[in-house]
Amino acid sequence: MKTLLKIFEWATLRIERGAKEKNHPLYKPYSNAIIAREPTSLEQEIKEIRRSGSNRDFDSASEFEMSDIFYFARRGVESIMDDEVTKRFSAEELESWNLLTRSNYNFHYISLRLTVLWGLGLLIRYGFLLPLRVTLAFTGVGLLVFLTSVIGLLPNGRMKNFLSEKVHLMCYRICVRALTAIITYHDSENKPKNGGICVANHTSPIDVIILASDGCYAMVGQIHGGLMGVIQRSMVKACPHIWFERSEVKDRHLVAKRLSDHVEDKSKLPILIFPEGTCINNTSVMMFKKGSFEIGATVYPVAIKYDPRFGDAFWNSSKFGMVNYLLRMMSSWAIVCSVWYLPPMSREEGEDAVQFANRVKAAIARQGGLVDLLWDGGLKRGKVKDTFKEEQQKLYSKMRTGSEIHLCTSD
Repeated sequence: MKTLLKIFEWATLRIERGAKEKNHPLYKPYSNAIIAREPTSLEQEIKEIRRSGSNRDFDSASEFEMSDIFYFARRGVESIMDDEVTKRFSAEELESWNLLTRSNYNFHYISLRLTVLWGLGLLIRYGFLLPLRVTLAFTGVGLLVFLTSVIGLLPNGRMKNFLSEKVHLMCYRICVRALTAIITYHDSENKPKNGGICVANHTSPIDVIILASDGCYAMVGQIHGGLMGVIQRSMVKACPHIWFERSEVKDRHLVAKRLSDHVEDKSKLPILIFPEGTCINNTSVMMFKKGSFEIGATVYPVAIKYDPRFGDAFWNSSKFGMVNYLLRMMSSWAIVCSVWYLPPMSREEGEDAVQFANRVKAAIARQGGLVDLLWDGGLKRGKVKDTFKEEQQKLYSKMRTGSEIHLCTSD
């Protein structure tokens, strides 16, 4: 892998040199001239707009002025230009070519040596590595289904739990080898313990095997059909995983009750949950759903950070199906990531579930070098809630009238 890294560094330097020789811009020339300024309040900005467009005194003008709309128009344009939400749902853009894809159209052809190197890498990845990894993946999944089904026939007890943990670890580690995952685990003394809840940022479906190859967890998820359903049914025979029917997932009280009953039994494995509810592109952490923080159990935060130079682990579910995504992972050079086990955290006195969730999220973002965002990951498929728009309307009405106006909205 060190040799591969040196090849990447050499290729990057060669690309930069070639781009300079041809006077091509190396990176996208983003301009922050509009949005790079000190933050100010709505009232201050509208006051400045009125002063620049009118001789009237702002403080004495209580009626609406047409120039006020320029503030909202400018904020809308700025939000489009520097959208910090939707860009988290597309693959992280690399500053240089990583021998996997030509990430910059200016680098379609730099030199014959680089083109030959890319073609040779293509042959190795698809002709040798991909068939080997697919074989390992089928072996790992097949053993998981067969062995957990056999262990499920044993009576409940210490022997069944022992064999179940060994089988799960073995099969997950085979699946990790199918991705050529190179994982560095930090602070293993903080690993989740029985009766607790492990929460982590979510980049990819393979987050599960990245964590489960270093320790056993009880999984939480919705019941699926097809191959995934076969795997779920076999796993739950050997280990107390928590699978929900589609209708049950919407019942927050039922979900909380099932989770609470699980963590109260200190002999059961820690629950693994991804509170974001969707995959984010390895650059940030978005809002944690509060459900898993209402139970009152000890929370074990985990930060996962992937190195995108060797393979992009982010799953853009709106662009790639699961099979297509896994084939892309298996045809990459490797999946390189770091995992940090953070000290356990508990809900403090006077702290509600949302505040606790935000505190855990901030700790994960800080450790993983990720951007801490307050936005809901549900915006990946949904629209912005009306409450956000109403908040701006209330601010403007309060500025004009001196008191807050309660907006009437229909459900």
